[in-house]
Amino acid sequence: MPKGKGFAVMTDQGSCPCGGGAYLTCCGPLHRGDQRAETAEQLMRSRYSAFVKGELEYLLATHPETDVPEAERRQQLRRSFRATRWMGLRIVSCTDGGVGDVAGTVVFEARHREGVLRETSFFQRSDGSSDGDWQYIKPLDPPLQGHDIV
Repeated sequence: MPKGKGFAVMTDQGSCPCGGGAYLTCCGPLHRGDQRAETAEQLMRSRYSAFVKGELEYLLATHPETDVPEAERRQQLRRSFRATRWMGLRIVSCTDGGVGDVAGTVVFEARHREGVLRETSFFQRSDGSSDGDWQYIKPLDPPLQGHDIV
C-alpha cells in the first residue's frame, strides 16, 4: 500500500535506494519496524534509504541526539528532505560493526544532485552490548560538501 510523503507517493515496490536489492526485502522491513539492523553497515544503508524516502521517524529513532530538541530535529530533517535529492550510495569500507560487535565505522559516499557527501560514520549499540540496537552516533570527519547526515 502506498505511503504519502509530502507531494510524492512512495511504495515498497522497486529497487532499494541503498542498492542492496528490492526495497520490500532490503530496507523496507527496517523502516516498517519488522526487522532491526544486524550490522552497522545495514543501519547505514537503511538510514540512507530513509533520507531518500522521507522516513522521518526512522531517522529520529536511529540517531540519539539528546542535546537537540526533537521539534528542531524534525524541522532539520524536513528541510533536508526538501533540499537534497539523493542519487546513490557506495559503501567504501567498514571497520567492525558486525553482528557480535558493539561499535563500528562505515566509510561511505552518497551522491546527490550537487555533488558527493563523503563521511566516516560512527555506529554503536544502544545498550553497549552485542544485542542492543545499532544507532548512528556521529561523523568522525566533517562532510566535504556541506551536507550533514542528521
